[in-house]
Amino acid sequence: MLVIHKIHEIEQIIALEKQKGNTIGFVPTMGALHQGHISLINYSKQQTTITVCSIFVNPTQFNNAADLTHYPRTPEADIKLLEEAGCDILYMPEVSDVYPENDNRTFDFGYLDTILEGATRPGHFNGVGQVVSILLQGVKPDKAFFGSKDYQQVMVVKSLVKQLNIPVEIIACPILREVDGLAMSSRNTRLNKEEREIAALIPKWMQKAISITKNIGIDAAKQFIAEQVSKIPTMKLDYYEVCDANTLESIKAIHPNQKAISLIAVFVGNVRLIDNWMVI
Repeated sequence: MLVIHKIHEIEQIIALEKQKGNTIGFVPTMGALHQGHISLINYSKQQTTITVCSIFVNPTQFNNAADLTHYPRTPEADIKLLEEAGCDILYMPEVSDVYPENDNRTFDFGYLDTILEGATRPGHFNGVGQVVSILLQGVKPDKAFFGSKDYQQVMVVKSLVKQLNIPVEIIACPILREVDGLAMSSRNTRLNKEEREIAALIPKWMQKAISITKNIGIDAAKQFIAEQVSKIPTMKLDYYEVCDANTLESIKAIHPNQKAISLIAVFVGNVRLIDNWMVI
């Protein structure tokens, strides 16, 4: 596996691979890799000739300085995982390589920037737009693979590539879960033993809430989630919503033939976790 630190180097290597007729798959990450990330590498290997992974903890998408400071960083373990998975190229830049000067660009993601993650993490998606556009324009992949745990982010990235006319196919891949159902996340490593056990309740509650949504209604499901979280002192609910799966507009009831998705953000201790489940 090639390990590259400079964007101009990766641009040269990709240009050579494309001259050979190879297709490029790209998996952008912030490191602290787990099997969910490796599943994205596997999807890329199945669908493209050369797989590139990036590891970069992007400062512009953190609206909380403490969250940036505490974000887990495990470069040695990440490299080992990627090598074992058969990744071809790893791009690990410094901040100065990605942002040689301040990036003052602002993006308009419309409604997506005002709800859920957009509402509770101001500026987050603009930072995502900045870094993803730089990475996509540098790596120039044919396909880029993202995990569906960040469902809203995938929609933002699709909007981004459309706005900037970046010729890449954005592919959303299924969430991978631990044995107890908890969505795999780099942030899970920050949970202590007790918090980890509590976190495992999240997918169980969401499954129960889906049943309540279908049998009683969305408001009852929201009330159920709020009540469950309030019973545990170390938990704090950021949001729980049921939305149209295509637009992420919040809905009060599910209409026939409508695809709906339930989404949650909840603190367990100081760690903020997100998850989502399709309702229909």
